[in-house]
Amino acid sequence: MARPFRFSLERVLDYRIQLEEQAKLALAKAQHAYTRQSDFVQSLRALLDEHEAKLHSDENLTPQAMWLWRNYKERLLQDLAQAEALLLTLARELNTRRREAVERSKDKKLLEKLKENQAARHALDEQTREQNEYDEMATLRYQPRSF
Repeated sequence: MARPFRFSLERVLDYRIQLEEQAKLALAKAQHAYTRQSDFVQSLRALLDEHEAKLHSDENLTPQAMWLWRNYKERLLQDLAQAEALLLTLARELNTRRREAVERSKDKKLLEKLKENQAARHALDEQTREQNEYDEMATLRYQPRSF
């Protein structure tokens, strides 16, 4: 009877699978944060464009209204600059998480490939051992015919 294959690094492989899953989760969170911030930046840009269009369409602006419009625009520009800085930070974080996920995936695949190779070698060794046993039994049971 053939012995079952037992991979000696199975616990290490399980740990690497767990690390890969954690890296994928961190990547998903970073992607979500980046997407949300990107949407926020786009909304700020749209608000700024809308503000500019309203400013140029209104011909009867008083100095007080002009002062309010200018302050509002400056604040929008400050918010946009802060949001873009945060977006850049989130993009760096996303790239870091992506590289980490790829590295963890490579580590896991390396062990999976090792497991596959060892399983194939084990199967071949078991097949060879079994064939040798059959050959030995056949040799022992062989009785030449007497004429």
